Amino acid sequence: MENEIIILGTGNAMVTRCYNTCFVVRSKSGATMMVDAGGGNGILNQMAQSGLAFEDISDLFVTHTHTDHILGVIWMMRMALQYQKPQVLCIHSHKKALDLLDLMCRQMLPKKQVERIGINVVYCELHDGDSFDVGDMHVQCFDIHSTKELQYGFALTFADGKRLACLGDEPYCEQNEAYIKGADWMMSEAFCLYEDRERFQPYKKHHSTALDAARLAKSLEVKNLILYHTEDKTLDTRKERYTAEAQSEFDGKVFVPDDLERIVID
Repeated sequence: MENEIIILGTGNAMVTRCYNTCFVVRSKSGATMMVDAGGGNGILNQMAQSGLAFEDISDLFVTHTHTDHILGVIWMMRMALQYQKPQVLCIHSHKKALDLLDLMCRQMLPKKQVERIGINVVYCELHDGDSFDVGDMHVQCFDIHSTKELQYGFALTFADGKRLACLGDEPYCEQNEAYIKGADWMMSEAFCLYEDRERFQPYKKHHSTALDAARLAKSLEVKNLILYHTEDKTLDTRKERYTAEAQSEFDGKVFVPDDLERIVID
């Protein structure tokens, strides 16, 4: 087994031709953390198609409370809560996200399942700069300083020292340079191509383009760049065109994954 990222979804909030952005990080030892879960029970189908069993997921990191990131978490929680024996799922996020998840579950799920909150589902509240371990993976979270919604990114270190930085789904904030600079891998949203900026209006929505992400990766001296959280109107040419645009500014490797694609972290 290799350190890897299993991409479950790559799309932004309004996509219909792919699933919303979420993924799983897994280490060589099998330690596994899901990051967000998309906007609904489609997360269960994405997991099934990727070969992931629910029992494989011990920890879930929630970046923020936008519907395309958090509603699938309710289905992950429901899966854990329906087990009669503890199938412990640790939810890591800030207080706002945890409070919202708890409220939704208590309002919508059966009483017998709600009674297992704290047994099968455990809330792990995070503050800016906090860290935790998932098996042999060390995870440090940071506030991305969003102007829209409280959101956390993270910097993850594998046992072999490889570093992965996830910026969330909004543009980079200089206050987080120490978490990201020199990372082996950087995950960045790329709402659309720079050449398509008039069509998709990324800046009005507080998002970046593939070109912006590439320039950022270059300035932060990261080695590999993964682009995600894109529009889906150009899905048929996305991999080729986004890669080409990013490579025009960034000398490292560029990955524009499709849903269900796996990326080896080497």
